[in-house]
Amino acid sequence: MPIENNSADHLQLIVPNLHRRYSGVTATNRMVAPKLAQLFRAAWLGPDAPEGIARIGIADLLKLWRRRSPLIWHARRNNEMIVGVLLQSLGWPLKLVFTSAAQRHHTWITRWLISRMDAIIATSDISASFLKREATVIPHGVDTDLYAPPADRAAAFAEAGLPGRHAIGCFGRVRAQKGSDVFVDAMCRLLPRYPDFTAVLVGAITPEQSVFANDLKKRIEAAGLGSRIVITGELPIEEVQRWYQRLTIYAFTSRNEGFGLTLIEAMAVGAALVASRAGAAELVVEDGVTGALTPPGDVDALVAALEPLMRDPASAAAIGERARARVLAKFSLDSEANAIAEVYRALV
Repeated sequence: MPIENNSADHLQLIVPNLHRRYSGVTATNRMVAPKLAQLFRAAWLGPDAPEGIARIGIADLLKLWRRRSPLIWHARRNNEMIVGVLLQSLGWPLKLVFTSAAQRHHTWITRWLISRMDAIIATSDISASFLKREATVIPHGVDTDLYAPPADRAAAFAEAGLPGRHAIGCFGRVRAQKGSDVFVDAMCRLLPRYPDFTAVLVGAITPEQSVFANDLKKRIEAAGLGSRIVITGELPIEEVQRWYQRLTIYAFTSRNEGFGLTLIEAMAVGAALVASRAGAAELVVEDGVTGALTPPGDVDALVAALEPLMRDPASAAAIGERARARVLAKFSLDSEANAIAEVYRALV
């Protein structure tokens, strides 16, 4: 949906996505941008544009130079902040917003760029604590219509043609930071005891992670679980959503994370969640109520938290129902978009 030439001047918001590789940042941006486009005249700049928002190209962007009315530029990466600062300095009437999910001390260039922003959003109090300036805390939200429990979870699982009756999943790029090895090691110990379960790793294997991924595959084969620990590779987002609906249990195993959107995606579909204390896990999960929390990188703790759920899938289903209710109450996409809109309105 390219933006019309005669409507470019009436834009209120540009959502830049200046990153070629699809990532978690892109996924969060794609989810909330169409909601923001319902509140503001908005356009997406860059690849991977979602449905529901117009697209703007470089040629149209150049035509906005010296425009009088202010225009929001909402960056989520350093390169997007750099472009925004440069355009602003050259006369584009931009109001610069940056969303930070990082839970670490920033480099000097990031700190300098943050100091040039007109408004800062942090996805959690922890992320805000690293920013060294005032920020509005707005947690990520999830589209609870797209990420919803299936009408029949058993039928959804059967559709995959996997052995057993239940799936336990871990989604995200296959690498150490995501704790893919922690998940595989836990599954090698648990699956022989629980033949009704199959484990699924959904996510891309990048060339630089091929050695790591091959080592995981060797561990799986050595355990004799080649048919019961499935690594799908990268999938279209629609297929990822179907895999979520096949899950009885979701394991969030990241060693470190910005926010961790898969937390609320899994909870939204009604999967029971076991999560490492990384990213927004302690913000999102009520330990013992809507999921269980474990130390990052701890295989023994992950096994201990998963085993009761695998032993009693009915208990897992009840936890999943409470998790879904929590997302509806606290982490909906509408709540996120409305809070971001308030930040925009304060600027323009």
